[in-house]
Amino acid sequence: MSSLTIYTAQEPTQPVFQSDNLVEIAEKLQQQGIRFEQWQANQPIEASTDHASILAAYSDDIARLKQQGGYVTVDVISLSSDHPDKVALRQKFLAEHTHSEDEVRFFVRGEGLFCLHLGEHIYQVLCQQNDLISVPANTPHWFDMGSDPNFTAIRLFNNPEGWVANFTGSEIASRFPLLP
Repeated sequence: MSSLTIYTAQEPTQPVFQSDNLVEIAEKLQQQGIRFEQWQANQPIEASTDHASILAAYSDDIARLKQQGGYVTVDVISLSSDHPDKVALRQKFLAEHTHSEDEVRFFVRGEGLFCLHLGEHIYQVLCQQNDLISVPANTPHWFDMGSDPNFTAIRLFNNPEGWVANFTGSEIASRFPLLP
């Protein structure tokens, strides 16, 4: 179930807000300039569905978002729990970082935890199937795919070459809960 948990940056064990209500999640995130919405496929999607068919299944929402956000590149990424580099891939984005462009993810299946450092608060957004999140450019954040990642996500980019992580050097991410 999708959820939002908000902590103060100084207290990683006591949430100040928690909800699994999609409307509440979207409203709280919108107040911070974060897009969170739900999409539905226009055709059935299975674990074996190829990437072109996945993009076709969400083509209307993708076109709308591309127009609204100026995104020029769209792709699909899949990661399974038997991937030989899953530990290294998980570690890569567990440290706080920013990007010079928006980080836009739509979860076709599976889940991921986005942790956003917004002022004096940490917003942890557990995204699951049918969730879209758009983290604005230059927002300090980290991402956890869990110890046994198994997800497919659509990514949208402003830059055709994709984004690069700019690590902040902060240790804050190590103090907050992650996915099992």
